[in-house]
Amino acid sequence: MHYVSTRGGIEPVGFQDAVMMGLAPDGGLLLPAHVPDVTDRLDAWRGLSYADLAVEIMLEYADLDRAALRRLVSRSCEKFSHPDITPVRAVGDLHILELFHGPTLAFKDVALQFLGNLFEFVLSRRGDRMNILAATSGDTGSAAIHGVRGRERIRIFVMHPRGRISEVQRLQMTSVLDENVFNLAVEGTFDDCQRVMKAVFGDLEFKRRYGLGAVNSINWARLLAQMVYYFYAAFRVQDMTGARSVQFAVPTGNFGDIFAGFLAGRMGLPVSRLVLATNENDILARFFKSGEYRPGPVHATLSPSMDIQVASNFERYLYYRLGERATALRGMMEDFSAAGRLAVAPLPGGAIDELIVAGTADRDATLQTIAVYRERHGCLLDPHTAVGVAVGSALRDRSAPMICLATAHPAKFPEAVREATGRDDLVRHPAVDRLRSMPTRCATIGAGVDEVKDFIRDHGKG
Repeated sequence: MHYVSTRGGIEPVGFQDAVMMGLAPDGGLLLPAHVPDVTDRLDAWRGLSYADLAVEIMLEYADLDRAALRRLVSRSCEKFSHPDITPVRAVGDLHILELFHGPTLAFKDVALQFLGNLFEFVLSRRGDRMNILAATSGDTGSAAIHGVRGRERIRIFVMHPRGRISEVQRLQMTSVLDENVFNLAVEGTFDDCQRVMKAVFGDLEFKRRYGLGAVNSINWARLLAQMVYYFYAAFRVQDMTGARSVQFAVPTGNFGDIFAGFLAGRMGLPVSRLVLATNENDILARFFKSGEYRPGPVHATLSPSMDIQVASNFERYLYYRLGERATALRGMMEDFSAAGRLAVAPLPGGAIDELIVAGTADRDATLQTIAVYRERHGCLLDPHTAVGVAVGSALRDRSAPMICLATAHPAKFPEAVREATGRDDLVRHPAVDRLRSMPTRCATIGAGVDEVKDFIRDHGKG
């Protein structure tokens, strides 16, 4: 499998080069040259364990031999507390896909445990070193740090918007004191962090000299790892219900998690609907209703990992929406950069997309959903998952089971749980409790490209 840029400005590259490249030199995002159709393999894959299924799916995209990939996958599953890695359970008339059993209690552990091991594997083979630069709205940073902490060939620099993530999210990052870990609290929003990151990666000489790598969802390997749990959950729910197809509700801000489901559908997984759920930062929901993509101000919400107005993975979706025409996409992105908006025409019949529908859950709806699911089903949701459950329940098609992605453990957001239920004693987790007494380390920095470059020069490995 070879990989191409959404903007068409590079020669095709192999899987390992695509992983190490992160952002393409032409400013585009990397995608496989084609998406394989695995329809004829679904029955054979249905009864596989999570790890075995991951190997089969990844072999469709990765230039690794089966034995090496199996070792990487097995190592990446070691720190998960549930034997199924991403178990599914019925809750009322929904199915909840629990993605929070990794070391930082968030869905991003699934991809970033794998990516950390993959980086180490490739760097060791090539005798190279890497400086990772990441931007996080909360969960990516801690999952990335825990994926690469202590690794000899890697240093990681994680930017988060100062004061705009939860206290648990902040502690999960800043309490990691390994010498190869650097946390940067940026005076600005997550979109500022993403802007700085893209600008730094856009300086090709700086990127080359300091061996910059990406762990954000712009890295293709992140999406590859996330595709696995869509297949795994669909197979489990089909076995439970006998249904021919399934639906997924996905709380998302950066469009990475739902895009993995979009690709799973293109591979042949019987997905009848993807429900995109946003909070008050509703740029993606507005797009899938109107066809217009126009950023607005960033609102602080109960679900901070979704407090995003410029979704970094959206360009990948647009590439397919424009018929894989890189030249047309490049022009659209240039116009967006200049005008601050872009638009696509509806499909015949008036929908923006045949598979994706979208909605929004505000603060009141989020709190109400947490309270209702606690009272009726004894199920405690974190605020991001509550957004997905609220929108998924409203927009589901009753002809197929609905699977809602539970993207974080509620113990990461005790303030929201307390506000929704009026109780402090409902949610605890020993990993969170330990954070309260741990020492921390973090540098505060302005939202300037040069400031971040200077920090990497001072602390990175050139």
